[in-house]
Amino acid sequence: MKIPTLADFRRVVVKVGSSLLVDARAGRLRESWLASLTADLADFHGDKRDVLVVSSGAIALGRAVLKLASGPLKLEDSQAAAAVGQIALARTWSEALSQHGIIAGQVLVTLGDTEERRRYLNARSTIDTLLQWRALPVINENDTIATNEIRYGDNDRLAARVATMVSADLLVLLSDVDGLYDAPPDTNAGAQHIPCVSRITPEIEAMAGAAGSELSRGGMQTKIEAGRIATNAGTHMVIASGTVEHPLRAIAQGARCTWFLTAANPVTARKKWIAGALEHKGTLTIDAGAVAALRRGKSLLPAGVVGIDGSFARGDAVIIRGPGGVEIGRGLVAYDVEDALKIQGRSSAAISSILGFSGRAEMVHRDDLAVIPE
Repeated sequence: MKIPTLADFRRVVVKVGSSLLVDARAGRLRESWLASLTADLADFHGDKRDVLVVSSGAIALGRAVLKLASGPLKLEDSQAAAAVGQIALARTWSEALSQHGIIAGQVLVTLGDTEERRRYLNARSTIDTLLQWRALPVINENDTIATNEIRYGDNDRLAARVATMVSADLLVLLSDVDGLYDAPPDTNAGAQHIPCVSRITPEIEAMAGAAGSELSRGGMQTKIEAGRIATNAGTHMVIASGTVEHPLRAIAQGARCTWFLTAANPVTARKKWIAGALEHKGTLTIDAGAVAALRRGKSLLPAGVVGIDGSFARGDAVIIRGPGGVEIGRGLVAYDVEDALKIQGRSSAAISSILGFSGRAEMVHRDDLAVIPE
């Protein structure tokens, strides 16, 4: 499989680790480095591409502001440090991006936001709206409320979950290493760099070493896990050095890195997931006109729905059947069953007056729909 270039991608998630953003010894921000990165991000943004940042650093910045001693922190101390640091982190990104005329939007998430269906949909909707407004979402684990049981524990996997949530086609993990090696390069002078991984195998997993710096909660093991999450969802991933200035420009110019490739694309992978990996909670029966529209790649509108069965909530998977009961496909419904029953057979323009709020025009959006081929 051909190794891609950054120019091939339209929606990119960039993960930035604490050790890159914060100078641990000095206890302060690496301002010059951040300025170079935001210049790279501005280049993406200027090309009308979607770009998101998953940023560590809240706890590290909070420690610096509070002048806390180095060493491990108790959970409640980490959460309190994050409460201080998140303010500093948000201001840092906002000011840096504003130098390029870009508005930053802060999004704080926990594991539950990507596991619980309704919260997942709300988070995705918020991020999609920010991107439509051409703002740049800066996403971080909500360390102020996360606990040992629900926290990601590292932002590599968080970045992979975010990338799949927003159907990104590329995840960039900026690290203190320039990719994957067949052995830990810091302890093995003969370690060989791996430029491309077409599939994550047990042999690839065995190459991962332990966690690195004090500020980093991740390591190559978590990066491999992030690669599995991303590539299974149709998102390419690249691990590259973030220790240089203009790290994205360096990747584009051929700097050493490791690409993790996927044979799918985010839309295809998502539709496969909808079609086969989700338990359905109900059935929507549609008329012949709606069947024809779905087969032309359109969304399912309430007007085309003639029957509803089951008990489902917004975001649940439902079976869609045609007039003869034949299964047409499966999708993620945009309404709870109570609201769906009220608007079935009605024009999308009437949704607001019927429900008392402006919901989606579609009962099932085409991006959330897997249609069975004729």
